[in-house]
Amino acid sequence: MINFYFDDVIKVDRLDADGKKYDKVSRIEAQSEQLNMQLQLDVNTELCPVRVGDKFRMVLVDTINEDGSAVTSLLPKGNGKSLVDKFEYVMHGLLYKLSDDESGANPEKVACVSFGGLLLMLKGDATKMEKLELHKKYFLCMRKV
Repeated sequence: MINFYFDDVIKVDRLDADGKKYDKVSRIEAQSEQLNMQLQLDVNTELCPVRVGDKFRMVLVDTINEDGSAVTSLLPKGNGKSLVDKFEYVMHGLLYKLSDDESGANPEKVACVSFGGLLLMLKGDATKMEKLELHKKYFLCMRKV
């Protein structure tokens, strides 16, 4: 069984707020609809074009194998099904920072994941992120809704 560490629809609120730094990469700022998480995510816009107002289903998982088994190859063996078949954009990276943010009224956590230089910053309710582990590898999967 697959563990979903984040599974929600996000709406792109802003693009490249600090200016466009790379031709094929944009930093999106978004809000998740149900979990009320804030996020910043670098996206290869050549592979996944994004505009303000777009909505995506985004999941963060530790395996792409639908049977929940560990990933030993990025190509499924035999008739193995993969989450990659259900999403348009997939990245694999390492959670390198997990910290508490107590500046607000409710305790929040900030998780930072690096996908080979493309970054994700996820911020929200600490109880909704308690399963995330520092120095663990995760897959980020997205598709437009």
